Amino acid sequence: MAAPADPVAGFYDALADDYHLIHRDWERSLHAQGEALDRLIAATLGPGRRRILDCSAGIGTQALGLAMRGHEVHAADISAASVDRLRHEAAARGLAVTAAIADMRALPDRIAGDFDVVLSCDNALAHMLAPGDLARAAAAMAAKTRPGGLVLVSVRDYDAILAERPAFVAPGLYDAPSEERIMFQLWRWQEDAPIYDVRLFLLIANGEDWRVHHYRTRLRAVTRAEVSAALGDAGLGEIAWHEADAVPFHQPVVTARRGGG
Repeated sequence: MAAPADPVAGFYDALADDYHLIHRDWERSLHAQGEALDRLIAATLGPGRRRILDCSAGIGTQALGLAMRGHEVHAADISAASVDRLRHEAAARGLAVTAAIADMRALPDRIAGDFDVVLSCDNALAHMLAPGDLARAAAAMAAKTRPGGLVLVSVRDYDAILAERPAFVAPGLYDAPSEERIMFQLWRWQEDAPIYDVRLFLLIANGEDWRVHHYRTRLRAVTRAEVSAALGDAGLGEIAWHEADAVPFHQPVVTARRGGG
């Protein structure tokens, strides 16, 4: 298979087989994140089954969790390998999740129909490096949201991170009965921009030895003000930030509504 032209797609293609290892217990994460997002969606739109588009679905952490809660879930991601894995994981669980390869900045060209909820979790907006990318992503999400529907995004708490510009994410040791592993990240910041190179390391025990898996990408620290402005410029309103502890979720979450419902 030829290497993807987009470096973001290449990063997630390489990571697709190992992505679940970032979580202490990925299966538990599916249920916990699906429950938390389901609760937040119901609090905004009311209870009931919703038609949901996860436009940066990866291998399906949120998409599968929401499908388990009874929602009609459509998934999209820029990474072909991640989409393949998501389809496999959905089939293994008997979940009717459809999945397509799509850049979140170009959803109207790739995804048919509109949705009650369009979501993008796990810091995907931080991949919007070029000028205008964040605005294009927000506009694309808004365009696929039905009148009265909800856009839901989670990002790192960059307002706090930018104050310190940390050089690493502290290692996490996951000591499961069947496998011991360590995950950590090294961050190298650009001096003149809120952009940093990420080196993600997974160390996996192999008897007395360790296997080392190493992945690289580049991210931009998007502030809450930037995200809120992009959502507002896309025509969305009722923009509200929800702290991670309150959702509960592993990142802050912002919700916004499309008018006309």
